[in-house]
Amino acid sequence: MLILGIESSCDETAASVSRDGREILSNVVLSQVDMHAIYGGVVPEIASRSHVEGIHGVVSRALEDAGITVADLDAIAVTYAPGLIGALLVGVNFAKGLAFSAGKPLVPVHHIRGHISANYIAFPELQPPFTCLVVSGGHSLIADVRTYTEMTILGSTRDDAAGEAFDKAARVLGLPYPGGAQMDRLAADGDPRAYSLPRAKVEGAPWDFSFSGLKTAVLNTANRAAQKGETLDRAGLAASFCRAVAEELAPRAIEAACQSGHGILAAAGGVAANSLLRRALEEGCAKNGLQLFIPPVSLCGDNGAMIACQGYYEYLAGTRAGTDLNAYPTLGIDAPSRC
Repeated sequence: MLILGIESSCDETAASVSRDGREILSNVVLSQVDMHAIYGGVVPEIASRSHVEGIHGVVSRALEDAGITVADLDAIAVTYAPGLIGALLVGVNFAKGLAFSAGKPLVPVHHIRGHISANYIAFPELQPPFTCLVVSGGHSLIADVRTYTEMTILGSTRDDAAGEAFDKAARVLGLPYPGGAQMDRLAADGDPRAYSLPRAKVEGAPWDFSFSGLKTAVLNTANRAAQKGETLDRAGLAASFCRAVAEELAPRAIEAACQSGHGILAAAGGVAANSLLRRALEEGCAKNGLQLFIPPVSLCGDNGAMIACQGYYEYLAGTRAGTDLNAYPTLGIDAPSRC
């Protein structure tokens, strides 16, 4: 079964063709990073206009790379939530028009479910049930993945997402957008114990996160050094920040995986590319006898392959949408599909 997946939830215009949800025949990503780097973050209106300009070419290239035409597709999957509403609408409307004109089924896909599906591409042997830590620019949560299409949230952030905190901490350190990869590189030259940074606990919710205090602590540390005329150890602060984030995320995810009884922990999303987090998850899972699955860095960020993959499983579950499909800026991973 051939599925075209279209992703446009933020600042990547992406499309991919998958076969049976596991084999990727093409994966095209048009990034807007250089454009938004000028402003230090994603500008929604610019992102939307760029999607409009690029989506036809990206989808055409994905079909060409796969060696097929629209007529060969069994269904068209598209991210419809959550994300920047203008950006989502570009992908949704393009997919609706393409599906209608070609007479193909339209399958709505939740963006976070797509991130989880990146693991199916990287690890064909992985099957639900398992626990998954999803950490990206806009989302941080722990999910109980019961089946390919049935999931519940075990814990989530109460304020900032981990990726957002990375970008803001990077800005404090004078690093360009996007901050996650830049912080990781700078941290490699620093001492992760150079600065004492806070770890938050949410009373009554042991698997929930909070990153606003950590983000503020980085800003205050930099400001104090400037006021006192001291030299800021930028690499040390970056390493200390990365360590703090890893120690917020990894123990909670590992504990949730242990208590779930599935014996498997997966990770997904852009922040899952962070080297300190990956190391913390590897060490924690080895200590607790858990199998760990983390996709390669190339599949951690937004891409069409993960949408095509999840679209396959949503299609098998009977999820369909018509030309009245809308986009939603916020929507829980455990919410029923809104068609």
